[in-house]
Amino acid sequence: MMTWEELERQCLACQRCALADSRTHVVFGAGQRDAEVMFVGEGPGEHEDLQGEPFVGRGGLLLDEMLSLIGLYRQKNFYICNIVKCRPPKNRDPLNTEQDACIGYLREQIVLVRPKLIICLGRIAANRLIHDDYKITKEHGQWVERDGVFYTAIYHPAALLRDPSKKPETFVDLRSIREKIRQVCTHTY
Repeated sequence: MMTWEELERQCLACQRCALADSRTHVVFGAGQRDAEVMFVGEGPGEHEDLQGEPFVGRGGLLLDEMLSLIGLYRQKNFYICNIVKCRPPKNRDPLNTEQDACIGYLREQIVLVRPKLIICLGRIAANRLIHDDYKITKEHGQWVERDGVFYTAIYHPAALLRDPSKKPETFVDLRSIREKIRQVCTHTY
């Protein structure tokens, strides 16, 4: 198993795909590295690329606000990262080849964090981590257990900004996450 320092050093120097050519920063991850709760998005956007931290733009602010309602704070009790660590051009969906180039970094992050819950932010993360034909509109909020880790997906915060009518469903999903935390996590949230 790699150390955090080894993994981050490898990731920061990565040239495995063309996304490395246009990045400002590698967006490795943020939050508590020993958290029981982990959030995984698809890839960094413009603000994230400029700052080198995941979910710091408008969508990230919305996510932080929503998670605070259930007692989750990135500097206190969860870890957050993305499938790909470099920004796809014009915030397009990351290509499968780009995801394939980065997935090893995410797998190592999961090994190091050892979360009990992994919440996918949006369809692309759910396709990669839950199952490859995941339908976010039909399956969001449903839990799957794999090797003692519980997985679910919620709408990506950017989708909620584009379509606020999905917010009530997301608040139901957040309550489900809070309940699952109470059931399986040992830390106080």
